[in-house]
Amino acid sequence: MTGNILEEALILAAREPAQRPAFYKALMGAEVFVIGHSDQADASMHGHHTLQAGASVSLVNWEKADGTPVIPFFSHLEALQRAIDAETSYLSLPARSLFEMTRGATLFLNPKSDYGKEFVPHEIEALLDTGMNQTAERRVVEKETRVMLGQPAAYPTAMVEALQQLLPAHPNVKAAYLCLMHDAESQEKPALVVGFEGDNLEPAMREAGSVVADTAPDGQAVDFVVVDQSGIGEYLKESGAFYEA
Repeated sequence: MTGNILEEALILAAREPAQRPAFYKALMGAEVFVIGHSDQADASMHGHHTLQAGASVSLVNWEKADGTPVIPFFSHLEALQRAIDAETSYLSLPARSLFEMTRGATLFLNPKSDYGKEFVPHEIEALLDTGMNQTAERRVVEKETRVMLGQPAAYPTAMVEALQQLLPAHPNVKAAYLCLMHDAESQEKPALVVGFEGDNLEPAMREAGSVVADTAPDGQAVDFVVVDQSGIGEYLKESGAFYEA
């Protein structure tokens, strides 16, 4: 995958939340550029070095406006050249390898460009684990629980529209539904619930989680459920789908 393709995916993701899962997929399969050198090359030599397996590397850290360190990396060489004002050595390596070797650090893709993206440690761990920037927390209801179900007074339009754009790429999703649920025993406030109907829903729900994290109303919890013949599934079907394949 070329750096230009990754940059195009980044621009689309900045404009449309529904494009962000595609950007994360592109990133995790891409070669990226970093400023630094390895023990396999003379640090005084400027220019491009390809990182070999087993190499020890030294990467440049920059500082954000608040003084905290950040490691810059770049989707392609032109983006790197725009960000520096002197000749320097740089390396290319898979984005996954970069994330693995810099665990615990904050990284920034394409600083000093029109489009960029900061990656904080928990986000990088999620990318390495799932390929998306969010890791879902699973909950199992172990006893019969009474909950209140209804429709949200303030409809989460941005979230729903982003999901409507995302889900056609997942033919296993037959329909998706929305409601508000309050479990007074375990929740202080009601949570939005998105119900998915179909088969083999895990890939779609993983990508939907990334979209929802960026588009849900501020401070609003969102739960995902698989729609079946249970009580909540019955209610969701009666309320009508916001998406149907």
